[in-house]
Amino acid sequence: MSTMTITMQNALGRIMNGSDLTRGEAAHVMSLIMNGEATNAQIGGIAAALRMKGESREEITGFAEAMRAFSSRVQTEQSGLLDTCGTGGSGIHKFNISTASSIIASASGIRVAKHGNRAMSGKAGSADVLEALGVQISLSPEQAAACLERIGLCFMFAQIYHPSLRHAAAPRRELGVRTIFNMLGPLTNPAGADRQLLGLYDRSRTETIAEVLRELGLKRAMVVSSHDGLDEISISAPTQISELNGGVITTYDVTPEQLGLKRSPISQVSGGDPAKNADIIRAIFQGEETGAYRDIVLANAGACIYIGGGASSLTEGVDLAASTIDSGAASAKLQQLIEMTGELAHVS
Repeated sequence: MSTMTITMQNALGRIMNGSDLTRGEAAHVMSLIMNGEATNAQIGGIAAALRMKGESREEITGFAEAMRAFSSRVQTEQSGLLDTCGTGGSGIHKFNISTASSIIASASGIRVAKHGNRAMSGKAGSADVLEALGVQISLSPEQAAACLERIGLCFMFAQIYHPSLRHAAAPRRELGVRTIFNMLGPLTNPAGADRQLLGLYDRSRTETIAEVLRELGLKRAMVVSSHDGLDEISISAPTQISELNGGVITTYDVTPEQLGLKRSPISQVSGGDPAKNADIIRAIFQGEETGAYRDIVLANAGACIYIGGGASSLTEGVDLAASTIDSGAASAKLQQLIEMTGELAHVS
């Protein structure tokens, strides 16, 4: 990471004039924020100005590199390790699709280090729903590494791993709009996962974010954004996918029908509070839910299995996800996660 120095005022002036920061300058600006050397007005100004200009690949990469440098790390083998999370901000209150998908992917044999947070808005974030399912979410980096080692799955609660982000919390809350900070969570996996399914609310940015993931050293990834505004693979509309594989990025659309799934209205995958979303996930895993809720999880879990190297195509991934649920393996994996995190938290 470059040690390019630029003051917050200079950076703000440049961005407001429509100029992009270099990767090194963006990293330096983020370092000032994480060190507590930037005022709330400066942080809010930079975030708003970047949003209005449109964040460049170099700016997002620089911010993400600095945030990674300040985060607590989970020491583990990074190769073949998957994360799945969305940026949120779609404004559509759905249940926790990526959380359910990560458990299914793990149950199918993919190593998964899921990174997530509480809800920024009124709905349930991955931390909220896992807690409602009985998972102990506040594991230290050492405990998370042990969990991953023993059961091939762990959850990393973002607040524990990115303490320096507290400096940006008040400006983010007061701005109340999506900014570069919404994009950074999915780009800063504390275990250094080299594979990722990343959901984006803004369809015009899928290639840019795929390029950022390539810059950050990811081996395989899919950045997905549906035509009906979900930061997931949708079963209500086509989904745009920018796929990173072997350094090459290809962008294409996929429809529910191509995945062998029935098209359903978006209203049929709506969620609620953490308790309701936990009930939906349990019902899917126990085979009691066979409609749209199951289908959208199959689409996204199938993508996880494909990116993780467990299937040679998206459709094969979807079929594997279905058999992982039907065999009871997904339900068993959730139970394993509940027991293992309980045991690790109890020991501390």
